[in-house]
Amino acid sequence: MVTRGMAVVVDGDGRSREALEELLVQSGFEVVAAASGAEGVAAVRKHDPVLVTLEVGLPDFDGIEASRRIRTFSHAYVVMVSALASEADALLGLEAGADDYLAKPFRPRELRARIAALLRRPRRHAMVEAAQCAAGHFVAKPYSAETPAAAASATPQLAAAASAAGVGWDFEHRGLALMDGTRTVTVDGRAVDLTRTQFDLLRALLQNRGAVLTRADLARYLRNEPAVPGSAVAARDERVLEVHMGNLRKRLGDSSRSPRWVQTVRGVGYRMTMQ
Repeated sequence: MVTRGMAVVVDGDGRSREALEELLVQSGFEVVAAASGAEGVAAVRKHDPVLVTLEVGLPDFDGIEASRRIRTFSHAYVVMVSALASEADALLGLEAGADDYLAKPFRPRELRARIAALLRRPRRHAMVEAAQCAAGHFVAKPYSAETPAAAASATPQLAAAASAAGVGWDFEHRGLALMDGTRTVTVDGRAVDLTRTQFDLLRALLQNRGAVLTRADLARYLRNEPAVPGSAVAARDERVLEVHMGNLRKRLGDSSRSPRWVQTVRGVGYRMTMQ
């Protein structure tokens, strides 16, 4: 079996941890398991995994705090897999940087499907390395555990390197610029570090500038599913999308009441503001 990369399982319950580890090994991952938040954060820092699963209830600090700490240095896919199944718990996990949230007990097929959807979206640093290589500025080295602030400070240099190679901004709108090849976003020339989900949502809105994208459209887009006119998605998926959109606005410094970029179309979805 071809490996799909490294995964870190963080769960304080031994049986649950072993079950997740077995499922991920069967899915083609090399797995490192951790029983506490501190062990899990250290494992992510050491192994630079593609995927992290987090339980909220951990013996030291909770999975929400673990997700926040992981997000300061890693662009791994983070899935909360937790016995805490309330909507409030799910929203807290997403606001802490998780890409998805699945309540226990879960169906293995559903977890595999959600992970597969995440894996279809490229990791940010892999895209940056590809763009650097194309521009002739890439030297192969391990991915460093840099903070988002450090990554953001490098973004103007990456953009300049890509421009020197003949690659320009893919989308520009009212001081907002996005380059797909390096997964770079700037606001008035200032680099903005976005999560993978936030970047993908922003790109979808810019690609369809002026058109209204329904919540169902955007939820399906994140799962790489084709749009189905007039179709609906689960209420949970719509609420998850709303949280991601709120977090995107915060990162951009945008306002929902007087939007510069992301406009809510009440009862329908979202679109980019007009020029």
